[in-house]
Amino acid sequence: MNDTLQQLEAKRALARLGGGEKRIAAQHAKGKLTARERLEILLDEGSFEEWDMFVEHRCVDFGMQDQRIPGDGVVTGYGMINGRLVFVFSQDFTVFGGALSQAHAEKICKVMDQAMKVGAPVIGLNDSGGARIQEGVASLGGYAEVFQRNVMASGVVPQISMVMGPCAGGAVYSPAMTDFIFMVKDSSYMFVTGPEVVKTVTHEEVSAEELGGAVAHTTKSGVADLAFENDVDALLMLRRFYNYLPLNNREKAPVRPSGDPADRTDASLDTLVPANANKAYDMKELIAKVVDDGDFFELQTDYARNILIGFARMDGSTVGIVANQPLVLAGCLDIKSSIKAARFVRFCDAFNIPVITFVDVPGFMPGTSQEYGGIIKHGAKLLYAYAECTVPKVTVITRKAYGGAYDVMSSKHLRGDVNFAWPSAEIAVMGAKGAVEIIFREDKADPDKLAAREAEYKARFANPFVAGARGYIDDVILPSETRKRICRSLLMLRDKKVENPWRKHGNIPL
Repeated sequence: MNDTLQQLEAKRALARLGGGEKRIAAQHAKGKLTARERLEILLDEGSFEEWDMFVEHRCVDFGMQDQRIPGDGVVTGYGMINGRLVFVFSQDFTVFGGALSQAHAEKICKVMDQAMKVGAPVIGLNDSGGARIQEGVASLGGYAEVFQRNVMASGVVPQISMVMGPCAGGAVYSPAMTDFIFMVKDSSYMFVTGPEVVKTVTHEEVSAEELGGAVAHTTKSGVADLAFENDVDALLMLRRFYNYLPLNNREKAPVRPSGDPADRTDASLDTLVPANANKAYDMKELIAKVVDDGDFFELQTDYARNILIGFARMDGSTVGIVANQPLVLAGCLDIKSSIKAARFVRFCDAFNIPVITFVDVPGFMPGTSQEYGGIIKHGAKLLYAYAECTVPKVTVITRKAYGGAYDVMSSKHLRGDVNFAWPSAEIAVMGAKGAVEIIFREDKADPDKLAAREAEYKARFANPFVAGARGYIDDVILPSETRKRICRSLLMLRDKKVENPWRKHGNIPL
């Protein structure tokens, strides 16, 4: 029996060694942790249960039969993050460059299937050179098996991708279908075709970092949600992020009691909005002063900055926040911001997370680049997301809510549950100047007359009371009481039940 136990321990030691000391040293030299070291940081100490440690590939071509390493380039299993269950896979770059084989894919599929059965999130730590070329179509089939499970798990359990090394070719489409993608600066990159292929086909000279690095995807493409400085920072932030998410679509958002009183007021909010309607202010200040302990986990911070999205807590419960940012493009909705917010709203709706919307929007961004880029369809994505959403929705209009953008930003007409306005709110088809120039175009030659008309229009429409008179605004509130009123509303909405008509699925304007 002792011999058998020693043999088992020897096999385990071999599997834990991955590609060997030399390759582990090379991984460390790049400033990267190994697959197992990453899981040690991500998961609660001693909680990891590994599966398929002894799995090997079955390829016999190109001398592969003589290169078999237990685990086959990916560490899989389950564990705990702050005492809550999670399924994980961590690709091991020291073994065949983390390349995906059929057996490698089967390991990933096994944990994804189990996560669906028990209702727990899946976190993938991606660090792979792509499909294992020696296996040909078998490795491509393995990717497709993973993709299919990504689609089936979508909206059932949260899926998070942490790209911590290369992720290229077909491999990028698995993270693309997960709910959130995080990257590590200077060591991770994602692209469908690499710099060499780009140079051959389009004659562009571009580095891997410029083409698909963390900065490129968090500022230019919007593919990734956040970029972190190094592996340790990324994994610790992922642990914090995980606390906001429910385990599956049947659970309510998690509750973490806070010492921050639900009825707390903040007098400084009464002077947040400038008297000059054309002057900007920082919407992040409002969010920080309203949420529990000022703690806002913002996503896509450097992409489409005219809209803010992220998670926070109100009276201990997770909420999703969507807010126009007047500091950037005056808070206008454009193509990028519409897509950014729409996807976030749909995630919150899928996983029972209430949505709080702070509105200060002068309209949709004008211009040929927006129209030719499809702002009509892309803006409709945000409208569709809010209209379809059945979780509690609380909206606060702080200043401008003009035109179609008023409708889109979780208005009462899109089944907003509680819609508040500050006294500074202006709810109208458009700004006073533009409106007057259309209504009274015959007075254009007389500036004094036009100014009088503008003042008249402002007095009539640049306030929340016309909308309030029709019941489109539930109450005009003191800015200082915003937190208290939102917390009360969420408590009232806690057991809200709304069902959309039966259908196989809608046809969102993609």
